[in-house]
Amino acid sequence: MSMEQPNHQTSMTVLMTPDMANFSGNVHGGAVLRLLDQVAYACAARYASSYVVTLSVDQVMFRQPIHVGELVTFLASVNYTGSTSMEVGIKVITENIQKKIVRHANSCFFTMVAVDENFKPQKVPPLIPTTADEQRRHTAAKLRRELRQELEARFREIA
Repeated sequence: MSMEQPNHQTSMTVLMTPDMANFSGNVHGGAVLRLLDQVAYACAARYASSYVVTLSVDQVMFRQPIHVGELVTFLASVNYTGSTSMEVGIKVITENIQKKIVRHANSCFFTMVAVDENFKPQKVPPLIPTTADEQRRHTAAKLRRELRQELEARFREIA
């Protein structure tokens, strides 16, 4: 199999169809979230070479509506690894193929955990960023991880 992308990145393009839409012709946020979860799974599972599960979804930003008939490309990348978890960043690009208009419609971050056949967390290989873009994403992901941990600790205090 020819690999055009490194094993910590993946992309998926999907045509938005009427069954994904609400009455106004916009694609349901839930349909987009389902596709986001699928691409996050594919990216993380490929990188970890194992089954993965979704731990959390952060900063889902629906910047612009997505319309029926548009091609939507999901660009996913493992940005950071812990011992068993990975942050997968996903950028969503829409393309109106008739008008040749390309838009950034959505961005978000998934935390995925690698698990073994007994669904126990298992180690993932450390991510070593090599390009300037990867280093920028890694640094930002590390900060987001620290903020998530701080927020979780604060929520435990008030629960």
